[in-house]
Amino acid sequence: MTGLLVSERTIVVPGEALADGMDYLPGDYTYRVGEAIYARALGLVSLAGRVLRITPLAGPYVPRFGDKIIGQIIDITMTGWRISTATAYSALLNVKDATTRFVRKTDDLSRMMAIGDMVVVKIVNVTSQRLIDVTMKEPGLHRISGGRIIRMSCQKVPRVIGKQGSMITLIKDKTGCSITVGQNGLVWIRGDADNERVVEQAIRLIEEKSHMEGLTEQVDAFLTKHAKPVVRAPESERQFAEQEEMPEEPGEEGSEREREQYTMGEN
Repeated sequence: MTGLLVSERTIVVPGEALADGMDYLPGDYTYRVGEAIYARALGLVSLAGRVLRITPLAGPYVPRFGDKIIGQIIDITMTGWRISTATAYSALLNVKDATTRFVRKTDDLSRMMAIGDMVVVKIVNVTSQRLIDVTMKEPGLHRISGGRIIRMSCQKVPRVIGKQGSMITLIKDKTGCSITVGQNGLVWIRGDADNERVVEQAIRLIEEKSHMEGLTEQVDAFLTKHAKPVVRAPESERQFAEQEEMPEEPGEEGSEREREQYTMGEN
């Protein structure tokens, strides 16, 4: 028998055959032996075009290039900050990747971001020794202010986001909350205090029933029943609020001569 051997959203175990023949390609947590594709982990089958993937039901977060994560600053070095990643490995955020402002070698970095601060960053490098570099110099990356942060299973993150962002968009629209989901399983929620709790409950519901069909309809019904009505602000006010969520970048200081003398990283 050739072709697809399992249907989408089927729970499979490691070593189970998923497809036979060369019509399909192995993706995440799958592997090929001869012309057959097998599961590498316990999880749900998904199909994107010709690519077969497994979404594990459990397991630790594995840092990958391009992942957006939420972390906590745990140390300050001479050239930047060390950030927890919800793994056994920490990440390094260099000053040049954290801000566009002019920073002298003698500046106190804790005045920019202190130990204990939470940040949204993007992984830009992961070495074979699990040395991780991150950046904050892209849209949507910033120091976190206000709201609440919860921890969820990193393996359920795709279900919380949904296909083309459908699930997370539904939750945002129903609650009016700003939500950032880190690939490492940390989620930042900011909005009305009551609706922040509703968002957390909705995420727990998704975690619990991530393997079930009709989950979007269940979440929609839950939010309709429990979320407070959202009062939409005028477009101009919403844009202003979004700008306020981003940390303000102080202007550059010092003369050209000073910048040449105090460029960060010079000996």
